Amino acid sequence: MSGAAQDGPRRILIVTGMSGAGKTTALKTFEDLGWEVVDNLPLQLLDRLLGTPLPEGVDRSDRPLAIGIDSRTRGFDAEAIVRRIERLRADGTHDVAMLFLDCASAVLVRRFSETRRRHPLALDRPPADGIARERELTAALRASADHLIDTSETTSNVLQYQLRSTFGTGLEGGEPTLSIQSFGFSRGVPRTADLMFDMRFLRNPHWDDALRPLTGHDPAVSAYIAADPAYEEAISRIEELILLLLPRYASEGKSYVTIAFGCTGGRHRSVHVAERVAQRLRDAAFSPTVGHRDLVAGPRDSAREQPAVGGERQASGG
Repeated sequence: MSGAAQDGPRRILIVTGMSGAGKTTALKTFEDLGWEVVDNLPLQLLDRLLGTPLPEGVDRSDRPLAIGIDSRTRGFDAEAIVRRIERLRADGTHDVAMLFLDCASAVLVRRFSETRRRHPLALDRPPADGIARERELTAALRASADHLIDTSETTSNVLQYQLRSTFGTGLEGGEPTLSIQSFGFSRGVPRTADLMFDMRFLRNPHWDDALRPLTGHDPAVSAYIAADPAYEEAISRIEELILLLLPRYASEGKSYVTIAFGCTGGRHRSVHVAERVAQRLRDAAFSPTVGHRDLVAGPRDSAREQPAVGGERQASGG
């Protein structure tokens, strides 16, 4: 047996999900992160792949493996895949997890229409037929997934950010991988947040004509938000809460923590607060990754504002 095969458990991630939900983007992201990536590998060849030694000098625990599997994979059988993963976990030589990328059916139909692609399970029928069939075929995988990402309201860039935040280190133990994100409630809440804080209680720069085109990165916007009487006490308490919780998360073995700050449009208040809190955490020796989901989106016209989830109308701006 090769020296590589004698090293610690190798991290393996099965990447699967609905066609059109972002598997290609995910695998490309893992490749950029330095993972070994194999797509559409027939299940019967998995043992051969895992038994092949890595290049000399490469520790199997240093280079994780991402395997793409979907309904197009030869011999696809969701329940058989789940059983195979269970056996791999049981033998103790592999650290195996599964990522399932999901998306609302209506969004998938639109994506296939916009790209003029045919659904792999409905080459001569409407995409909706293939999507419905694929949901049936992959139900067992979705139910068994360790990580579930819904890309219904997610751009390719945001998906890459989520994957990098969640899988970017591969380190075990120590401090959790910490991600801070700003977002706009008008475009939906992030589904991966562990802690979420609503900044809509702060004064809104959107209603100042001079500040509306700017963002939370601009000093004038930051000064406007910080002048709110409730600002300093509220944000300081939030920072204290986060600093209290992070060591507890680490002691419980949580590997990843995502903290989200939301305002209405995701361009002013949430951006400013996310940056402030990130700096406070850096000062406390943490290393957060910061992302702004809706910063590039233009402010919504108040004359065309949309009802929020649950029917409550939201004010415009950030």
